[in-house]
Amino acid sequence: MDKLKRVLSGRDAEEPSGLAEVIDSTSLGWGTRVKGFIACFAIGCLCSVLGSCLLWIPKKGLILFAVFYTLGNIASIGSTLFLMGPMKQLKRMFEPTRLIATTVMLLCLILTLCSAFWWRKAGLALLFCILQFFAMAW
Repeated sequence: MDKLKRVLSGRDAEEPSGLAEVIDSTSLGWGTRVKGFIACFAIGCLCSVLGSCLLWIPKKGLILFAVFYTLGNIASIGSTLFLMGPMKQLKRMFEPTRLIATTVMLLCLILTLCSAFWWRKAGLALLFCILQFFAMAW
């Protein structure tokens, strides 16, 4: 279990005791990280499902869908920040093997909101949401 904690927190190798003490005193505890991950992931899933349900509301449904679905995806991505930490998350997202998927996902997040707020094209918003899903799964 300790090895899993070190890997997820970004500390694969053993560190000098002084540096390890500083890192441990300034970071969240393992239990707090897991609770934050679960809470943030649950909120993300709830927002995505709520956005899908709000799609069918006349007139404002598209905007509500785009906002809630995008917020749900952002919260889901943010949930892993609790496990890895923000810097390691960003480094992993922009590794050469994940760079295309990260770029497509971030671009689709923005284009989903643009197609809902400015262009008001339901088909484009749905297409960009599907592309968000596939980019995150990739």
